Amino acid sequence: MAEAAIELRNITKTFGSVVANKNVCITANKNEILSILGENGSGKTTLMNMISGIYFPDEGQIFINGEEVVIRSPKDAFKYKIGMIHQHFKLVDVFTAAENIILGLEDEDGYDLKKSVEKVREIGERYGFTIDPEKKIYEMSVSEKQTVEIIRVLYRGADILILDEPTAVLTPQETQKLFAVLRRMRDDGKTIIIITHKLHEVLSLSDRVSVLRKGEYIGTVKTAETDENKLTEMMVGKKVSLNIERDEPKDCVDRLNVQNINCINREGVTVLSNVSFTARSGEILGIAGIAGSGQRELLEAIAGLQKLSNGSIMYLDPKTGETENLRDKTPMEIRDMGVRLSFVPEDRLGMGLVGNMDIVDNMMLRSYRKGKTVFLERKAPKDLAEEIISRLEVVTPDANTPVRRLSGGNVQKVLVGREIAAAPTVLMAAYPVRGLDINSSYTIYNLLNEQKRKGVAVIFVGEDLDVLLELCDKIIVLSAGKISGVVDARTTTKEEVGLLMTKSQEVEENE
Repeated sequence: MAEAAIELRNITKTFGSVVANKNVCITANKNEILSILGENGSGKTTLMNMISGIYFPDEGQIFINGEEVVIRSPKDAFKYKIGMIHQHFKLVDVFTAAENIILGLEDEDGYDLKKSVEKVREIGERYGFTIDPEKKIYEMSVSEKQTVEIIRVLYRGADILILDEPTAVLTPQETQKLFAVLRRMRDDGKTIIIITHKLHEVLSLSDRVSVLRKGEYIGTVKTAETDENKLTEMMVGKKVSLNIERDEPKDCVDRLNVQNINCINREGVTVLSNVSFTARSGEILGIAGIAGSGQRELLEAIAGLQKLSNGSIMYLDPKTGETENLRDKTPMEIRDMGVRLSFVPEDRLGMGLVGNMDIVDNMMLRSYRKGKTVFLERKAPKDLAEEIISRLEVVTPDANTPVRRLSGGNVQKVLVGREIAAAPTVLMAAYPVRGLDINSSYTIYNLLNEQKRKGVAVIFVGEDLDVLLELCDKIIVLSAGKISGVVDARTTTKEEVGLLMTKSQEVEENE
């Protein structure tokens, strides 16, 4: 009989009129990896934030090892040996790993950094982490920073670890390494709870899965007894097709020819080095790479938002049949020629949309310059807003709702929908499904495929390698601002792309 490490009974949490969790009952056992699955806004993170002391439940009880406890702060959570590793790391860049790990700990005898370094090494060896306790955070890769966060909670004696989307920014190789470590921790008696929406990872890692839908608990199943389709049905409440229909490219024409572009950022660091590739109409070109490898700068350079030190971006305009160098154009001129950038940033409202304006006004941001009179024409943007709301199933009372009142996933649909609606000839979609649930993600993949069928040259930057391999025709791999490889998405493997992502030398494109 499994022994419960933590049990939630009838947990309810509301924010004003919004019910984030309603009567949720979930148990995580000792020596177990439990996944918490759910769509955007299903209450996964809110629930875990109550266990880790960030929020306090309005109703319900929490039991640790069979005893009822009250958790009012993260300090209380640590007292009950609970540690949460958040999606966005909370580390001090100029400190070493060991300094970050002991930061905030009360020690009557004062700090003994040498002793702490030894203890960090011991924890690393015990579970198979690769860590240098004396390395500064700013010198670390994303997976090393994550290791520091995990060791920090283990150092404090955590027996229950909660990880929020732990693989979002890892390569396949780093993900496998992390999973091996988590399995060792489980075998050592720890309880691991993972918040995720990557179904294949849930099935390969966890022992059981608990599903939330619209803040309510739907059920828990053993991973060995379920599959992706059953889990999706539990999450969404209806059958969802999990196939990306990839057509063979037809009537492809070179639309964008990027030659030897170099880009140096404000700090004087080279972020793109001799990057060359061709994007063709009727194809989806994927761009893979570890976060910060130059994906963002590359798309911004094409859109005219980054200054290049040399190179050319030649665009064949289908209307005029002429080839023009986009490097000589302003961002507005590039947009008007049909080259659109839909960049979904981490800060969707800060960079993509204006939070206090409603959906209709956010549509008008793209078109108000074309107004012939002092009065703005509102009918077309309103029709467009309503079409996007119905097509992408945006959850909103109406088109006049301020964007800041929408959930993150719904904000994202408005962002992506607005660019697609402009009928571009080149559509650059960066992280269009970042943080979206599975149902919404597949809606957007289908929209990108629809653009491809219409003869649009689609450039897709994504974080999920499985999706890149299933959706794209070709994939360019960026590593430290250089192209480390170009592969055929139909024949390559995840492992091959993962290796190219960590490779530093440039490989010539073999066509």
